[in-house]
Amino acid sequence: MATQKQSSAKSFRLIDFHVHLRKPQPWTYPDSYGLSAQQLIARMDREGIDKSVLLPIESPEGHEFFLNEDALAARDDYPERLIAFVAVDPRRNRAQQRIVAYIEKCGCKGFGEHKNSLDFDDPLSEAVYEVCNQYELPLVFHMDPTLCVDEVGLPRLEKMAEKYDRVKFVGHGPGFWSAISAADDRSGGYPGGPIEPGGALDRLLSEYENIYAEFSAGSGHNALTRDPQFTEGFVERHHEKLIFGTDYLQAGQKLPQVEWLAGLDILIEWRQQMAYGNAERIINIA
Repeated sequence: MATQKQSSAKSFRLIDFHVHLRKPQPWTYPDSYGLSAQQLIARMDREGIDKSVLLPIESPEGHEFFLNEDALAARDDYPERLIAFVAVDPRRNRAQQRIVAYIEKCGCKGFGEHKNSLDFDDPLSEAVYEVCNQYELPLVFHMDPTLCVDEVGLPRLEKMAEKYDRVKFVGHGPGFWSAISAADDRSGGYPGGPIEPGGALDRLLSEYENIYAEFSAGSGHNALTRDPQFTEGFVERHHEKLIFGTDYLQAGQKLPQVEWLAGLDILIEWRQQMAYGNAERIINIA
């Protein structure tokens, strides 16, 4: 499989597909910190990350709000480094009109983070997918046992990907990455040990051009490091569908995805696709 290995994360470009800014939280300080646009840019410079995608969260299940207006303000301060997506709670009044306004008037390049307690194929969420389908946008979603809920085999995701085939569904979270294994009981968490072949995620990435996997946060990193032998074949099969992301949201947070991607013994072209090429393609930027 391997032919040429790069030893440094800074020897290739990176687009981080999953970042949240947030204000310091008084009830958790000093155990956790906020993240300002200035701190983000400084960390990007240290890690060799060229651009980051800002994902607002305005649904209450996101715990700590990151408003669309804050994402736009940060992007406008650093237009060469930051890309803004829009996120509207599907349960809000006139949700579709709000999304369209952020796309057409504010230049948002995608939707996300889609993170709520609805079933993945709930009619309210379908209204979001309809707009994203119209504009052919990427949509980043979080899935776990209680958020954007799906069942064994991810049938709800499959139904939506088939119905809204111009949406680029970019999956993330414990409930998404647990489906890398056929032994997925939908209990969430970070499963350990060998991966059982035949998982729903393997099949969906192969059969649907508009389903992608973003390996951010502990869930993505765990899924791709728990069974290195399986991961070797998984990357070979799906390097055109895998997207680098960190879920960076706190100053000082460790970003193991940077080191993991740099250390993979794979074709340089595959690494480039995962690091930035796939992201550029689905956002439609040069």
